[in-house]
Amino acid sequence: MRAYQILPGANIDGLQCVDYPERDLALGEVRIRVHAVSLNYRDLMVASGNYLVTVDDPIIPCSDGAGEVLATGPGVTRVQVGDRVAGSFFPYWADGRSSPEKIRRSLGGDTDGMLAEEVVLHEDALARIPASLSFREAATMPCAGVTAWNAIFVSSDGVKPGDTVLLLGTGGVSVLGLQLAKAAGLRTIITSSSNDKLQRARELGAHHTINYQEILEWHEEVLAITQGKGANVVLEVGGKGTVNHSVSAAAMGGTVAIIGGVSGFGGEVNPASLLATAKRMVGIFVGSRSMLEDVMRFVDVAGIRPVIDRVFPFSQAKEAYRYMESASHFGKVVIDVAG
Repeated sequence: MRAYQILPGANIDGLQCVDYPERDLALGEVRIRVHAVSLNYRDLMVASGNYLVTVDDPIIPCSDGAGEVLATGPGVTRVQVGDRVAGSFFPYWADGRSSPEKIRRSLGGDTDGMLAEEVVLHEDALARIPASLSFREAATMPCAGVTAWNAIFVSSDGVKPGDTVLLLGTGGVSVLGLQLAKAAGLRTIITSSSNDKLQRARELGAHHTINYQEILEWHEEVLAITQGKGANVVLEVGGKGTVNHSVSAAAMGGTVAIIGGVSGFGGEVNPASLLATAKRMVGIFVGSRSMLEDVMRFVDVAGIRPVIDRVFPFSQAKEAYRYMESASHFGKVVIDVAG
């Protein structure tokens, strides 16, 4: 069985395809033939050694993958051979609120992930894939899909149809967030530095688009679009370079969901800007398996097809990483493992 390994901090050139030994299944474990893996910005952070956790030995990278059950170990009842499944980002977080115990391991971060021909996971870390989703599409859900779902529908306060969601950039989380929000009857505003990407966003149903290089004070444009009210939810992915604009663009009582730090973490936020308007900032660290199940059910019922920018073969994993690093993608970058 072939698998990719990387020592965090070795960078993309440190990604190596190796022959990986097969092991017997323990109680509750499931062997999965991986069909597709999708990349996240977090995978670049792991490669560069800038992720939140450190490990001393090479790991199989990537949190997001989908495949079919090949075999089940003793005591497995949740899935059976032939089931189509996706792995949950946090194998020990089934449902409920997060806790240190539930997020003690994350696939492709501090434990082996999905970039392999076969993987072994506990049955509690698996969610069944709806028939409407291909393996490639399902592989976009565990991190980006769950993060967008958590930010908009779980961690925000009472979002309802007609409310406004502001999405920064056109990466995987923002584009999936756009699709989810549009299907839920929310008004969507999305930003990018590329007019071509903004045109694609409009084709997906974005109500308003903003080129943040042409409109530097883009938070003021958000307020103008919303007649001074602001966005009820802001998906903040930029970091210290954008967070204050995001707070200014949020509505009174609105939520700024902190998802990532493309420009690095840090930057001072004036507490008075939150207190005076009852705005709240909430950190979004992906989500639980039940959130993965919820977002896949929603995507299934709403007929959403996750946007896949480009698919690379398994042999070109490094090229997929470099394409992700170029930030030229719109939506998700996928590696076809079984093809």
